[in-house]
Amino acid sequence: MMGWMHAPMEAVRRLLDLRHRGRAEDLPAVLMHAAPLLGAETAGVLLIDYGQLDLCPLQGTTPEAAEPRPVLDTPAGHCFTTATESWLDDPEGGRLWLPLLHGAERLGVLELGVKAYPSDEARHDLETIAALVAELIASRRFYGDAVERTRRRLPMQLAAEIIWNQLPPLTCAVDGTVVTAVLEPCYDVGGDAFDYAANGDILHVGLFDTVGHGIDASSLTTLSLNTYRNARRSGLGLADTYRSIDKWIRARHPGKFVTALLAELDTATGRYQRISAGHPAELLLRGGRRSPALPAPNALPLGLGAMINRPPQVVEQQLEPGDTLVLYTDGITEARDASGALFGPERLSEFVLDAMERGYSAAELMRRLVHAIISYEAGELRDDATAAMIQWHH
Repeated sequence: MMGWMHAPMEAVRRLLDLRHRGRAEDLPAVLMHAAPLLGAETAGVLLIDYGQLDLCPLQGTTPEAAEPRPVLDTPAGHCFTTATESWLDDPEGGRLWLPLLHGAERLGVLELGVKAYPSDEARHDLETIAALVAELIASRRFYGDAVERTRRRLPMQLAAEIIWNQLPPLTCAVDGTVVTAVLEPCYDVGGDAFDYAANGDILHVGLFDTVGHGIDASSLTTLSLNTYRNARRSGLGLADTYRSIDKWIRARHPGKFVTALLAELDTATGRYQRISAGHPAELLLRGGRRSPALPAPNALPLGLGAMINRPPQVVEQQLEPGDTLVLYTDGITEARDASGALFGPERLSEFVLDAMERGYSAAELMRRLVHAIISYEAGELRDDATAAMIQWHH
């Protein structure tokens, strides 16, 4: 057998062949054949489902290995939630899990069956393989439906299909600044959405909450998102972006409206600007405490802007290193328990501050938050619930 130094390179070559001729569903078979080259007996891909509750074998995995692993209380789940390796020793051979990260986006884990815990050098090579596998999944996912079918544990409603197809990756990290988001109900969301873009030193973030639900709401959300992107890519400032979205909603959906937060953060200086279009104020968390809320709303909801004859107000805040902003739709704070008590901004602040104290990453914090909201409403959300977090660490 070829030496260790050459074997991983042969595995890399086999995987790279998928760039030109392979589908995502071909990856499990290629990985299994390449496993001996990596000092492993088995190798497989587990992708996170839409609800972020289970890690599911990628379509194309052999049936005997095709069992989902819960995120809660499993080594595979620990690898996913912490984005660090997990190891399970077993008399018949150990198992190693490595995170599959595309940038800051958590795709799932790479699961390896090995006879013994790998050496430092071998582990470094396996981490490189995991990074390559993540890149292949990200690049091949749109050429077929294997990744989407793997991630769906329930049928997805058409309105949700439309929304998810509009969204960027849930998590992005650029030069010490992290933005991450969650949406629920993930299989039936219709009126909530978010977007972001990092252009130079400016991080643009938009959070949208459309009146209504279902196909009509998703159509209005789609128009809002794409008008937002068009304005941003045309170089418009926040006020003119507001006007553009407002104009198109009035033209195409008269009488309907969308509440939104339209924000820009200068990641070099911490200068934060935003317009609240009929939307709840974001939370500003600083030094382990909740700071006073920024004025909100400071403009009418998008689609109703013509009702007053003045430009939208842009609010500005100077951030400090380590500050966290939490943007949310009212489905988060207006969640109700069995007694009718609202979840509310205070409980939201306490949850986020406690999770930060425990050291959870931004993406993991958001995952736990949305499941806390679902649990608070006993598993039945009354409204779409979306939240986005911005952490500035300049």
